[in-house]
Amino acid sequence: MKSDVFSFFSGLGFLDLGFEDEGFKIVFVNEFHQPFLEAYKYARENLGYKAPKYGYLPGSIEQILRDKKQLSLFNRHLDDTRKAKRVIGFIGGPPCPDFSIAGKQKGVLGPNGRLSRTYIELILEKRPDWFLFENVKGLWRTKKHRMFYDKQLKALREAGYALSDRLTNAICYGAPQDRDRIILIGFRNGRTISHASWDKYFSFDQGVLKDLPWPKSNRFGIAPRFPHKIPESLTVSFWFKRNNVEIHSNSLHCFTPRSGLARFESVFEGDDSRKSFKRLHRYRYSPTAAYGNNEVHLHPWLPRRISAAEALAIQSLPAGFELPSNMTLSNMFKGIGNGVPYLMARGLAKMISDHV
Repeated sequence: MKSDVFSFFSGLGFLDLGFEDEGFKIVFVNEFHQPFLEAYKYARENLGYKAPKYGYLPGSIEQILRDKKQLSLFNRHLDDTRKAKRVIGFIGGPPCPDFSIAGKQKGVLGPNGRLSRTYIELILEKRPDWFLFENVKGLWRTKKHRMFYDKQLKALREAGYALSDRLTNAICYGAPQDRDRIILIGFRNGRTISHASWDKYFSFDQGVLKDLPWPKSNRFGIAPRFPHKIPESLTVSFWFKRNNVEIHSNSLHCFTPRSGLARFESVFEGDDSRKSFKRLHRYRYSPTAAYGNNEVHLHPWLPRRISAAEALAIQSLPAGFELPSNMTLSNMFKGIGNGVPYLMARGLAKMISDHV
């Protein structure tokens, strides 16, 4: 039986959409940033999905635990779901800059880091039947962050959760993007996820992919030949065509260059060696879709930054997923970069469905 899902840190709804398209029912949505929440609603309505049964909660997740009115309402939602004998799942990826290797390393003491602890606290107090926690690999790579993470695992195990976690790359699920993320999943029914279960819904083996003859770089403006030994479905060009990015409603939502064409034309196609002004290669997958902190991705064969439509394609969204035209470019690209790639979300949903 599929679950009723309570979504936290929902952003633009990529993770939620993946779960919903695998038969789960999103019944509650919480997002702090109002422009993201409005875009979530817009995209959902545009795709023809019904509003969540228990609606949308704007504001911080901390309100659910600290505000008596919000807590009482949330408890009623949970009670109603349990009375209906529905399985309850929590999904969420707390904001991760404080754990990011490239960030300020504030960890759990930072404003975003605290939200990870609050999310775990919410799980421990409300005891969903299962949960998913998503975060950056920096949570494992730095000693002080790892200590915090291990402490949360200990508390979850003591609360009766069987846990499984893994550093997983979105490209394994068929998303055209090199994006590592820690995925932690817990079940109260005692079931555990085996190594084989994690691999079951992979479309590609990451180790095999690294050994393929991916093109390096070529001078901008010179169209390269397609290297036939690589999977076309993982290339930027394939996804741009698949999503019809040129006629997508967000095709014109693109930052206008201030420095003129010279800088845009000087970067080789496929040169992603620098922190900013990385040019994508049409016959490779993209680096991690992260468009904040001055990181800029350039179009493979045009002298400009990529559009929101192209960024959505790199996140493997369906072609019909659109953002409202009145949304600011900054919010568009921040929201897109924060999201879990759609195909990764669907793969995780399938795996959880096998164990619920």
